[in-house]
Amino acid sequence: MKKFIVTLSALALSLSAQARDFSDVNITAQKAAGQVYMLQGSGGNIGVLATPKGLLMVDDQYAPLAEKIEAALKTLEDKPLKYIVNTHYHGDHTGSNSYFSHKAPIFAHHNVRNRLKSNEKLTEDALPVVTYDQGVTIHLDNEEVLLTHLPGGHTDSDTVVYFKNANVLHTGDLFFELGFPYVDTKGGGSVDGYLKNVEHMIANYPDDVVIIPGHGKLTDKAGLKAFAQMIRDSIKLVKGYLKEGKTEEQILAAGIQPQYKHLSWRFITEERWLKTLIAAYK
Repeated sequence: MKKFIVTLSALALSLSAQARDFSDVNITAQKAAGQVYMLQGSGGNIGVLATPKGLLMVDDQYAPLAEKIEAALKTLEDKPLKYIVNTHYHGDHTGSNSYFSHKAPIFAHHNVRNRLKSNEKLTEDALPVVTYDQGVTIHLDNEEVLLTHLPGGHTDSDTVVYFKNANVLHTGDLFFELGFPYVDTKGGGSVDGYLKNVEHMIANYPDDVVIIPGHGKLTDKAGLKAFAQMIRDSIKLVKGYLKEGKTEEQILAAGIQPQYKHLSWRFITEERWLKTLIAAYK
């Protein structure tokens, strides 16, 4: 039953993407550091290592954007795409897999392949072909790209990608710089696991690291620390309300702390974030 629910969720996201008009979406590029760039269009942020020996791409947004993404890659370095990494299984990060898999192998955690494979609308060429349990290191030109699986946070398939020499970290959706996070509990995520993984990133990467978040603008360790504090404060607030015996309706009426209200956004509103926390701790 759980697999069926996940499949329906993935299918709904896929159909939603197909119904959208992407004709007015432009793919923009911004340098992060060294030979690493961030591409933005519609969906999750794309990370790119662009070298004279070829390119590595982290995530690939939606299928209708594949050719626009490919054109943007060529403006960074007109060399072949060598490797693709999926940070997790959601369609706004894996939607162009079927297009790019004919150009380079896709690396991801085992659960990305398993969850994409459960979607009957996807073909074999949408699936990662190199999978791992804990992680793997990819060497390209003079860069070491460290892929590390962090379990049970945003989903059960999350990978963070660290470009060691450039000192750039792509967090996937373990960091929503633009607002409240999405915790996909049906996809193996959990609130406690999410916070634990954010704290892992804070503790295990340099203080001067440049961060490409899953969604939002380029940022730094200070931004990640502020994000972690917001999650801690939100958990403490909701746990306190529940201990007092407040109902969901009362908690929603009271709302989040004033300093965090601006983090409500289109997909994860203040109400949805609070409901996620209530479901986690009631």
